Amino acid sequence: MNRTVIYLLFIIGVVGIGSLVGLFTLPGDWYQGLQKPSFNPPGWIFGPVWTVLYILIGIAGARTWIEARNSARMKTWFVQMVLNFLWSPAFFGLESPLLALIIIVPMLVSIFVFIRQAWQPDRVSALCFLPYAAWVSFATILNLSILLLN
Repeated sequence: MNRTVIYLLFIIGVVGIGSLVGLFTLPGDWYQGLQKPSFNPPGWIFGPVWTVLYILIGIAGARTWIEARNSARMKTWFVQMVLNFLWSPAFFGLESPLLALIIIVPMLVSIFVFIRQAWQPDRVSALCFLPYAAWVSFATILNLSILLLN
């Protein structure tokens, strides 16, 4: 398969599925009623940030698929993606900050594992995951704070 097609499939797939998950699990009255920490960002920031992150995640996934389709690195990429797509339904859909925290911690670990696995063979993919790791680290602290405040 053509490399361009692989990139497009990964980017469109990740952004598309992420967008659908987001649309089906929009924050509602329950979320609005929660106590939030002072560092909680405004709601409008999440869409643009996740779109950029999903593009970077898609690029890293495509690069890994092209270079090492059957590797532990590719498996780690898929694991973190599944956990990523489960977080919003757990937090917003099931209204469970605890379940979401149980999902986001291994998600964060798998992101760092992917960075470590990719660092030597594919520095570009590892670098694509650095902003993702930073954002999910922040999101983990935010998730924990919301759990503790409520």
